[in-house]
Amino acid sequence: MLLGLSDGSLYRISWKGEFCGAFELNHFPYDSSTVSLLPNSLSNGHASAKTSGAFVPDLKVSRTCAIIQLELCFSMRLLLVLYSDGKLMSCSISKKGLKQPEFIKVEKELGSGDAVCASVASEQQILAVGTRRGIVELYDLADSASLIRTVSLYDWGYAMDDTGSVSCIAWTPDNSAFAVGWRSRGLTVWSVSGCRLMSTIRQIGLSSVSSPVVKPNQDCIYEPLMSGTSQVQWDKYGYRLYAIEEGSSERILAFSFGKFCLNRGVSGMAYVRQVIYGEDRLLVVQSEDTDELKILHLNLPVSYISQNWPVQHVAASKDGMHLAVAGFHGLILYDIRLKKWRVFGDIMQEQRIQCKGLLWLGNIIAVCNYIDSSNTYELLFYPRYHLDQSSLLCRKPLLAKPMVMDVYQDYILVTYRPFDVHIFHVKLFGELTPSNTPDLQLSTVRELSIMTAKSHPTAMRFIPDQFTGESMLKKHISSEEDLFDREPARCLILRATGELSLLDLDDGRERELTNSVELFWVTCGQSEEKMSLIEEVSWLDYGYRGMQVWYPSSGVDPFKQEDFLQLDPELEFDREVYPVGLLPNAGVVVGISQRLSFSACTEFPCFEPTPQAQTILHCLLRHLLQRDKIVEALRLAQLSAEKPHFSHCLEWLLFTVFDAEITRENINKNHISIPKRATNFSLLERACDLIRNFPEYLNVVVSVARKTDGRHWSDLFSAAGRSTELFEDCFQRRWYRTAACYILVISKLEGPAVSQYCALRLLQATLDECLYELAGELVRFLLRSGREFEPSSTDSEKLSPRFLGYFRFPSSYGSPSLDKSTSFKEQSPNLASVKNILVSHASYLMSGKELSKLVAFVKGTQFDLVEYLQRERYGSARLENFASGLELIGQKLQMGTLQSRLDAEFLLAHMCSVKFKEWIVVLATLLRRSEVLFDLFHHDMRLWKAYAFTLQSYPTFAEYQDLLEALEERLPSAAHTEEK
Repeated sequence: MLLGLSDGSLYRISWKGEFCGAFELNHFPYDSSTVSLLPNSLSNGHASAKTSGAFVPDLKVSRTCAIIQLELCFSMRLLLVLYSDGKLMSCSISKKGLKQPEFIKVEKELGSGDAVCASVASEQQILAVGTRRGIVELYDLADSASLIRTVSLYDWGYAMDDTGSVSCIAWTPDNSAFAVGWRSRGLTVWSVSGCRLMSTIRQIGLSSVSSPVVKPNQDCIYEPLMSGTSQVQWDKYGYRLYAIEEGSSERILAFSFGKFCLNRGVSGMAYVRQVIYGEDRLLVVQSEDTDELKILHLNLPVSYISQNWPVQHVAASKDGMHLAVAGFHGLILYDIRLKKWRVFGDIMQEQRIQCKGLLWLGNIIAVCNYIDSSNTYELLFYPRYHLDQSSLLCRKPLLAKPMVMDVYQDYILVTYRPFDVHIFHVKLFGELTPSNTPDLQLSTVRELSIMTAKSHPTAMRFIPDQFTGESMLKKHISSEEDLFDREPARCLILRATGELSLLDLDDGRERELTNSVELFWVTCGQSEEKMSLIEEVSWLDYGYRGMQVWYPSSGVDPFKQEDFLQLDPELEFDREVYPVGLLPNAGVVVGISQRLSFSACTEFPCFEPTPQAQTILHCLLRHLLQRDKIVEALRLAQLSAEKPHFSHCLEWLLFTVFDAEITRENINKNHISIPKRATNFSLLERACDLIRNFPEYLNVVVSVARKTDGRHWSDLFSAAGRSTELFEDCFQRRWYRTAACYILVISKLEGPAVSQYCALRLLQATLDECLYELAGELVRFLLRSGREFEPSSTDSEKLSPRFLGYFRFPSSYGSPSLDKSTSFKEQSPNLASVKNILVSHASYLMSGKELSKLVAFVKGTQFDLVEYLQRERYGSARLENFASGLELIGQKLQMGTLQSRLDAEFLLAHMCSVKFKEWIVVLATLLRRSEVLFDLFHHDMRLWKAYAFTLQSYPTFAEYQDLLEALEERLPSAAHTEEK
């Protein structure tokens, strides 16, 4: 046992009770030449004692700072010593560990000098260092302890003043994530790639200007660990995180977590079906018909999980319809379609299985079983429909503990330490039915023993050859068709350090591809869907750089790296969304993020995993275009043409390509020496040519234009086509809303005169289609682009009292004509045309008595209805006959609906403002506005008698009898006076 003392020395005690005394590490000033001579490996090297530090026994302590943490990683022969002044020293130890303190040698100083805690992920060989600044620094111990990246809450609006310094760090048991607690507030869990998986601190939005202040005494739901975190610890299986609040040691907070079915170890991955599993349940991501992602909660049968807690392995079948789940003993199966569980009928058989891995081979589940009595491993094959010893298809002993397993069609890959690869071929004799138990045989088809100094793999996946579209549809149903199976000749290898490489199974040659990879998905040959979008790529991987897309080359070597790897910033997920799987038929990546919800029945908020989808179609199309694969890009786009996100993907494709072109031009302007290349611009042309094959093209181009600076529109439309031609295409297709978006582009590129001409044509067309809101926008554009529009003034018109012929009551008065000449002030032809178009359309609506449309027209275009009524009193707005007018307008307005009554009220108000008695009488009658009619009639009883006589003469107006009676009661004296 090694103890760190307050005076900076170390004290070693053996477990036999031998007190070996204190000693200190020799800290010497490093210069650049000394540091550079240190070996990259942190194990014992050939460095001399002079440069590596030395064991100094029983000397006077020269360092006054206390040792506050010791971190020992025996597998890496690494000892970390953290001092109270923030210094973190990396020391190497001997193969015997701490038994020989003279071999504890200082290698180098790590961190920034303000470390407060540290934790090592031995499998990943990553060191996490917490600092006084509130950030966590990650160092790559496999690469001379170089700084990889830092993680903090700065981008979420929280500074060091809010959280304080880091207080504790704890890695999960599998080293895939780490928890960070702060001294003043909160706890957060990050993935190894820097994705924020969970946080107790409330989200306030990215890049907030001011850090939030949440006071504990406010009337709000209490936040966990509001006073800071003093200690965190994961449980044995990584399902729970325990935390102690600073200054509150009377209770421990427990946070439950779910694990993703990642492609690691000896269990098959969930490909089509994304599955998260907790200690006693499953969370299954489901894609609905509406393209919305939902999570289905599956509680495991209590009879099984109570005896075999916790869940340790989960695998989904290739079609995603069946799940295999294994706890401490045995396994159970779930049918998603039938919503039924299948368990072992004999509990003794269940107890004899200690599952270490699960694989699906079509309708067969393969179980990697550990035999405790003999310390050996075997593969057990059961049919999906029956879990029983009597239905066991095959039992295959394994040579040792399997390190990684994978399956593709009829081939199983098994690897042993240090790196032995065995590939088996599965042959099924007989029909696999509940009434028949066929014979299953495994034959070894390949054995490789690879001598390598690299770390062991954590995941391996077969890479099938790139088949043609027709051969990919072949299904291997009978034994005769199995002859056409091709054994995969390559596989991907992911190591714990994040290195991704390609292994040739023929010659054992391994080719390194990239590093810092956290997980990957092999897409080629994996999808059951005929219309799979991601079949166009070989695989995708995810790390702190985002997603990388890998394409097969068309040359002799289909996996030639320079034509193969493609890093795309557009595929980088939000740092709160962790990608977990693919939906191949939709071409989207499914991710999970944390959502907080609050309930009155609990003290703390609930942490809910929420699925999110991100399309990758635009990225795949761009990569194909970059490689000049026009035909393949068109075929891929056609596969997705019916998807709801298709138009959005095309828009993002053109936007990203155009944005890259703009960026390149800006660089060239700032750096004259950089030669201008035509490749990026030709890519813009190719993108336009691709999108032009789809009807979304016209809308996509103008949408991208609206998202970019107008100074660059000439570049865009030189590739996309002339703006006036695109406008004309929209116009002929009657896509008037899209055509309207081109008006501003035309104004800038072709001049205001051309844009005004196009806008006038479009204004007339939108009015004909009754698109009045769009027409109003066009009117405003035309008024802004021309001289200020001033409504023309007309001479005041005297209202003629002689319009009794308007009613059925006989009258000796004629109908005088009104001079309807319009007087326009000096205006531009453009503004005069606008007014002529609006007046003409208003006359058309008024003549046809389309009053609801007239109201919408006036509101949408801000048309001056008052001026129009004054000029058209004896023109298009005239009502020749009260009876026919009342009947016609009643039919047009349909007064039974609320909107029609509101329209009638709108018109009545305007008619009253111009004292248009014919319309006032009709509209007030339809609205039963007796007070308006009374004000009109009590000054003109002849009009009242004509009105009453007309309503009484027509049976169709019987519904207004109550209105007449109400008016007669209020007009008796006026009627008596008229009779006299």
